[in-house]
Amino acid sequence: MALNTGSLKEPSILVQVAEDGVAALTLSRPELHNAFDDELISGLTQALRALERNDSVRVVVLAAQGKSFSAGADLNWMKRMAGYSRRRNFQDALGLGELMRTLHGLGKPTIARVQGAAYGGGVGLVAACDIAIATREATFALSEVRLGLVPAVISPYVIAAMGERMATRYFLTGERFDATQALSLGLVHDVCEAQELDDHVRAAVAQILLGGPAALAAAKRLVRDVARRPLDEDLVRETADLIAQLRTSREGKEGISAFLEKRSPRWAQGPKASPPRKARPRKAKS
Repeated sequence: MALNTGSLKEPSILVQVAEDGVAALTLSRPELHNAFDDELISGLTQALRALERNDSVRVVVLAAQGKSFSAGADLNWMKRMAGYSRRRNFQDALGLGELMRTLHGLGKPTIARVQGAAYGGGVGLVAACDIAIATREATFALSEVRLGLVPAVISPYVIAAMGERMATRYFLTGERFDATQALSLGLVHDVCEAQELDDHVRAAVAQILLGGPAALAAAKRLVRDVARRPLDEDLVRETADLIAQLRTSREGKEGISAFLEKRSPRWAQGPKASPPRKARPRKAKS
């Protein structure tokens, strides 16, 4: 499946769903460093919603063609927006906000396959995914202040990934940082050689496919619901109710039975990925 947004001659978004339920959502504007405008934002949002509705999809891998993962905003788009009214700019920004919220809130696990530079909104895409795997050559920057702007719409996701202290630094300096630094910040979870990127992505996918589909969706919601909430009676009761609900569900009963019977649960499917050839780097101590 290919999505062609607006008047672009070539598809700017490619969607492929494999038999094992792994969907590849690929940005395909390599000549523009996969920069996005209003049309691409709308197309990407629609593609994510379609994958959400597709019951056969288990995992979504967000990837990109070319040297860059995403350079953020398209310069021609920025020029157009500079001439629009504040109201029009507000509506346009809401479109990007809806994309980020859709990606972050997707009921299916998401993996960012970061093969190159991610700047501005591209960092937002990385931060909004559940898992991010980058090559050592990948670079990152939140350089909006150098244009007299701020990374406003993507800030909730970037701050959640990097933490307030580090986000403050990179929001203020606009400096570039490499994949090793992104790993230490928590923006990405794994860094590898370029030729090993697909191996690492496949290994992460294989681990996810071992989990129950409903449990995976519930796990994502659990993190969002619990994060930064006070440990009070309401939270204790809500989390107790969640596990009770899952234990008595069809999927929960199947998972427990499979464990006790020493077999794989029915949902475990697809080829098992071989481990990466090199050890994964550890997260640097703060």
